[in-house]
Amino acid sequence: MLEQNRAPKSRGFYVRMKLQNNKHGRPQDKGSFYTYCKWVLWLSLTLYFFSSYLISNQPNQNKPTTSLSKTHFSTLPSRALFESVVDNTTTALLKNKELFKGLKVFVYDLPAKYNTDWLSNDRCRTHLFAAEVAIHRAILTSNFVTSDPSQADFFFVPVYVSCNFSTVNGFPAIGHARTLIASAVQLIRTRYPFWDRNQGSDHVFVATHDFGSCFHTMENVAIADGVPDFLKKSIVLQTFGVKHKHQCQEVENVVIPPYVSPEIVRKTLENAPADGRRDIFAFFRGKMEVHPKNVSGRYYSKRVRTNIWQKYNGDRRFYLQRRRFKGYQSEIVRSVFCLCPLGWAPWSPRLVESVALGCVPVIIADGIRLPFDDVVPWAEISLTVAEKDVGKLGTILEHVASTNLSAIQKNMWDPRVRRALLFHDRVQPGDATWQVLSALENKLARSYRRRSVSSE
Repeated sequence: MLEQNRAPKSRGFYVRMKLQNNKHGRPQDKGSFYTYCKWVLWLSLTLYFFSSYLISNQPNQNKPTTSLSKTHFSTLPSRALFESVVDNTTTALLKNKELFKGLKVFVYDLPAKYNTDWLSNDRCRTHLFAAEVAIHRAILTSNFVTSDPSQADFFFVPVYVSCNFSTVNGFPAIGHARTLIASAVQLIRTRYPFWDRNQGSDHVFVATHDFGSCFHTMENVAIADGVPDFLKKSIVLQTFGVKHKHQCQEVENVVIPPYVSPEIVRKTLENAPADGRRDIFAFFRGKMEVHPKNVSGRYYSKRVRTNIWQKYNGDRRFYLQRRRFKGYQSEIVRSVFCLCPLGWAPWSPRLVESVALGCVPVIIADGIRLPFDDVVPWAEISLTVAEKDVGKLGTILEHVASTNLSAIQKNMWDPRVRRALLFHDRVQPGDATWQVLSALENKLARSYRRRSVSSE
């Protein structure tokens, strides 16, 4: 009896004593014992997962809730685990009718001369401007498409203007772009009532060339031409974007990444795992003029690439190549830093290729607006160097390599970052087309259908 009145030394000890058979009382029922254990285990696990949820979901006042930078994955097992979870939940996500607030897109079935006829050239599907093809395909095969235009929030106009490749140099020639798109708009207005009722403000176009919706490869001409009047009230998904006022942004626009084939990225990673040894310190392959070739006397890349070549050609830290090489992704995957200088326009497919292949992008394009910058934590996965500072590149990169390089690499290996910058034939949760739909969700105020419903 004295033993029963004695205060227990600890609660854990007390619980264990109560669970044992007591020689002064009747034995504990065995079934009750197991039931008690299961309840204790259930309660412990519940408290553990609930507390973990609260800790990992603390609100961040300094960043938008959609930021990808909250959780970082730095090892291959972590990436594989995350991607398998995403794959297992893909079907459930895509069937969620409330996703993107129930957004629906009607895709115009235009004559083949506006789109599919161009696919006779295989490059149309894979070159850096091919997002116009990828977005069209992904939306058509998604649960976000509707065949009933009365139920549509947005109207997608699939016109491929980047597949007219020059027979002289192989580059896309887009002199026909304005005429082709104007023709498509006229056809739509003739056959359907949806453009005129809203002045085209809920219609979506893709412009993946140098200066986006200005449809010209030279900036001075693009600025002089400006955005076509018939597009100025629509939404344009374009690769061009700058932080300052620019005539080629005088339209509702979403900055999207240039197209990089996810299949080629996958094969490159398989052949040379991107977490492996990197024996190239700083890499760039591309056009670097020694003398101006443009008739105007202007240097390509505002002379930035020329300065890089003149300063660092021969520097053993820099691997600089001026000739094209089809397998250059195999060089990116071996590199620590990948230079991403402007060309005629500020953007470049190197931005996407570098991130996808684990090479830290060094962005040299003053004032560039980066794709999906509200979601992709560019400041945490890249370096930005002012155009005037290219002569200091060696010092800058050496400093980063000795200080916070590992942190940048860890941030970049979050699989959600790579996923957000790659287009697929079918929409995948978090991929580039997914980000486009998310951006359109933020523009639902333009939806004629939503406004009509809310006014009833």
